Amino acid sequence: MSSKMAAAAELARKAKGGKTTAQKIALSAASAIDGVKKRRRRRRESYSIYIFKVLKQVHPDTGISGKAMAIMNSFVSDILDRIGEEATKLTISAKRVTVTAREIQTVTRLLLPGELARHAVSEGTKAVSKYTSSQPGPPTYQSDLAPTMPASQPNRR
Repeated sequence: MSSKMAAAAELARKAKGGKTTAQKIALSAASAIDGVKKRRRRRRESYSIYIFKVLKQVHPDTGISGKAMAIMNSFVSDILDRIGEEATKLTISAKRVTVTAREIQTVTRLLLPGELARHAVSEGTKAVSKYTSSQPGPPTYQSDLAPTMPASQPNRR
């Protein structure tokens, strides 16, 4: 019975125009010999792994469907685009060239409603302080470490 299933799967694969593993290996070996590189797929930006991690932190035993993940991904993308655009407008109107955490915080308060904005600002502040504390301090130069002579002693060479 399994040989019939394997034959049916092979027939379906050929009908779809798919290649078997052996055909793929032979094709890649032939292209490697010819020096022709296989064209790479373009990477798609997605927040799904992060959405999934947050879901597991909040509800460890809950899953999410593909459609729900696509909706959440679209939502996160849209919100981040809006925050970026509004923060840029705010920075330009303030006649500055750098978007800072302050602009992001202000825009977050404007875009998100009530308690959601408070939670977002709180989490953002926590993330920024964690990032800042993980960064090394300003560089120290050898001239800063050299001992200085007291003013009362003359400089003898």
